[in-house]
Amino acid sequence: MPRRVATALTTLAILLAGPATAMALKINEAYRPQDEFKLDPWFSIGPIDFNKAVLYIIVATFLTCFTMIYAARRMQERPNRFQTVVEGAYALMRDNITRGNMPDRMAAKWFPFIATIFLFIWFSNIIGYLPLPTNTEHKVNIFGAHIPSLALYAATANLSVPLVLTLMVWLSYHVEGIRAKGFTGYLASWIPAGVEGPARVPIFGIEVISHFVRLVSLSVRLFANILAGHLLILFMGGGLVVLLNLSIVGSVVLGLVSGAMAVAFFLFEVVLIATLQAFIFATLTAIYLGGAVAAEH
Repeated sequence: MPRRVATALTTLAILLAGPATAMALKINEAYRPQDEFKLDPWFSIGPIDFNKAVLYIIVATFLTCFTMIYAARRMQERPNRFQTVVEGAYALMRDNITRGNMPDRMAAKWFPFIATIFLFIWFSNIIGYLPLPTNTEHKVNIFGAHIPSLALYAATANLSVPLVLTLMVWLSYHVEGIRAKGFTGYLASWIPAGVEGPARVPIFGIEVISHFVRLVSLSVRLFANILAGHLLILFMGGGLVVLLNLSIVGSVVLGLVSGAMAVAFFLFEVVLIATLQAFIFATLTAIYLGGAVAAEH
């Protein structure tokens, strides 16, 4: 098997590095992959512009609400397959994410918030891998109707969406900490027990910085992972062939290799990354809320 792989890679290298390919290697400057994430306004209502990001947010919100209502009405004594899946997801969000990081009484209070964040991010990530007619720059003529072409896009691949979610979490855990300990008590809890004297000042300064850094880490982690996945799928699914503008033989060979990699990346993103990023965001939300009311944090 290793010998076959080496032979295939050698053949590919020869084809791509051959004289015909070298002569044909002219970068296609007209191809701009970043335009896939460009947000052109479709229409406006007052100061609000509606574009594909808004559409994806609305769809994710609808799916989140519909799933919660539909699942609640389908519960029965003898669980079917759907109820088994729902109960598994419920146990994950309640026991692993929420109760695992805060007291039970507090978990009962904040579970709806954390579960909503988890489901919203999960749906936003998943529908981002479904090709929808949202590419208004390139339209298809179907029986005289100019329909936007299919494209992949995720609202969470736009930094503004994860940042708004992060601000909600950031403000929520600070408010909860102040309610539990009072303003001065909450600020005092940022300094670990046992730190006395002048050392308290730099430690408090570091804690202040760390809380603001959470705004960056929590939002950028989600944004960067989803954006990177979409870019990989875009390039491997044909963007690299268009960009390099190789000869016919080189384009076919490169297309076969990059196409197989695109399928692998697509499955990896859908099966693992979409759920993992929602899980990480919701878990960190629970950790921050639980830490805000803890005796020391």
